[in-house]
Amino acid sequence: MEFIKLIGTSFLSVITLFIIAKVMGHKQLAQLDFFDYICGITIASVAAELATELEAPWKPFTALVIYGLVSIILSLITHKLPQSRKFINGSPCILLDNGKLYRKNMKKSKIDLSEFMVMCREQGYFDLKDIQTAVLESNGQLSILPKSLKRPATPEDLKLEPEPAHINTEIIMDGRIMGENLKRIGVEEIWLQKELKKQGYKSAKEIYLGVCDEKLNTTFFKNI
Repeated sequence: MEFIKLIGTSFLSVITLFIIAKVMGHKQLAQLDFFDYICGITIASVAAELATELEAPWKPFTALVIYGLVSIILSLITHKLPQSRKFINGSPCILLDNGKLYRKNMKKSKIDLSEFMVMCREQGYFDLKDIQTAVLESNGQLSILPKSLKRPATPEDLKLEPEPAHINTEIIMDGRIMGENLKRIGVEEIWLQKELKKQGYKSAKEIYLGVCDEKLNTTFFKNI
């Protein structure tokens, strides 16, 4: 009987967690602000407790729903009232600008010089003289604006007008022909078979991944 209850509470935990995650929306870990991060950890912890709580599963279930609702409500508040974002989510903080380090802002953000140097190096900046401005975002990530002479040259800088880039289309995946994608780019399977033969392949089963660009140039990766 306890085993059946355990299965039931586990399913309840998974379903509740799935619903809350879908309602809260998809965010990468790096995009979470401090409160969302703490809420996420707490919700996961409570969900684990719910999965194994056989005597009174309604207690962790109630806590799970409350945490989810609070997170959703705060998200709606920050969306409807932009002025509340600074209080709830925090605000960006300038740590370096035009060769000047802001010690007070670093102290306020609980970041010391060693951590700041590490964050700069992680983004490829080993010399602070190459940085025009460094901003600590509300999600804890460091945004860096390099000095004009240190940033990579762009086609605009070189007065070039390259053709617009397009995303390649997958036409074969795991040896299976993607029929819908072939239709989307306006070709048929016969064309694909000819392309395979041109590159020495007998069938799509030999291909792990096949992609096609906007000019119908194909690239195949052999299934090894």
